[in-house]
Amino acid sequence: MLLEINLPLILIAALVASASPGPATLAIAGTSMASDRASGLSLALGITTGSLIWSVSAALGLGAIMLANAWIFEVIRYFGAAYLMYLAYKSARSAISSKEINVKSMTGNKRTLFTKGLLLHVTNPKAILFFGSLYSLGVPAGSSFQDLVIVISAVGIQSFLIFHGYALLFSSKAMTRLYLRLRRWFEGAFAIGFGAASFKILTARLQS
Repeated sequence: MLLEINLPLILIAALVASASPGPATLAIAGTSMASDRASGLSLALGITTGSLIWSVSAALGLGAIMLANAWIFEVIRYFGAAYLMYLAYKSARSAISSKEINVKSMTGNKRTLFTKGLLLHVTNPKAILFFGSLYSLGVPAGSSFQDLVIVISAVGIQSFLIFHGYALLFSSKAMTRLYLRLRRWFEGAFAIGFGAASFKILTARLQS
C-alpha cells in the first residue's frame, strides 16, 4: 500500500508550507532574534509538537471518514487544491511586495516557551486545514496503520528540522540579514511550490 501513497508529494507540500512565513515561523524568528538560540529552540519544539498533534489527528480522522464516505474524499481533494492555490496567491503577493515582514517575539523560560509554541500551533485553524488538505493529496483511502505511521513520522521529522532550523538561522545576525535580503525570492519559490501541488491534484483528477 505504501507504493500508492505519494510520499514525495506530501513531503514537498509540507516542506513548502512549514518553511513559508506564517505565525509559527515568524514567532520562532522573532524570539530567536530578540532572545537567544535556546529560547528559539524551545519555542520551535512546542510548535513541532503541535504540528505532530494535527498531523496524527488528520491522518487517523481522515482515514476513517474516507473509508465510510468516498464522496467526502473527493470534496477534500478539491478543497485541498483550492487551499494550496490560496497559499500560492499569498506567497506570490508577498514576493512582489517590498513591505518588510513583521516578526513577533515571545518571552519566558524554556517550559513556558514550549507551551506557548504548542498553543500557538494547536489553536491555529490554518494548521488543521493544511494537514487535512495534505493527507487528502497523497494518502489514498484504506491506507494501513503502518503506512500512516511512516507518513506521520516523515512529516514530523521534516517539520522538526525546519522549525529548529529557523531557530538556529535567526539566532545568527548574519544569517538573518541574508534571509531578509533574499526573502522575496524565497516567497516566489513558495508560490511556485504551492501552485504546482494544487495543479497536480487537479490534473490528476481530470486524467483519472
